[in-house]
Amino acid sequence: MGGEGVKPVESLRSGMPEQQLETMEPNPAWDAEAYEATVEAWRRVADDVTVKVWGGDWCGDCRGQLPDFAAALEAAGVDDVEHYPVEREDGEKYGPGVEEYGIELIPTVVVEDADGNELARFVEEEDRPIAVWLAERLDEIEASA
Repeated sequence: MGGEGVKPVESLRSGMPEQQLETMEPNPAWDAEAYEATVEAWRRVADDVTVKVWGGDWCGDCRGQLPDFAAALEAAGVDDVEHYPVEREDGEKYGPGVEEYGIELIPTVVVEDADGNELARFVEEEDRPIAVWLAERLDEIEASA
């Protein structure tokens, strides 16, 4: 089910392997050359960040956005990507880390540094693709450092 470089992550609580999000299977049609600046921004932080992705294979926004995001991460060599499948019942979302990270809308993507500090967060949708929007946030952080 997972692509190259995608590995099961261990649950923060149980140490058991998590399920993989099918929506994080990289889109083979995604054109890295069209997003050269985005790929380069991710490449600069590839070894220094953990990307945590909350989504649901049942979620239309996730199915529409996450495959391109996964392709961008793959193109940039970002390997530390954790999938957190979210389920819903009676209008409430639940799953690993949902409460801890305050996940209300999906997809939600949190980028953390090596110490677990949150650097950037994408929630549901913006006017640009996930990879582009987060790369801009990471560039802003780098420029202010």
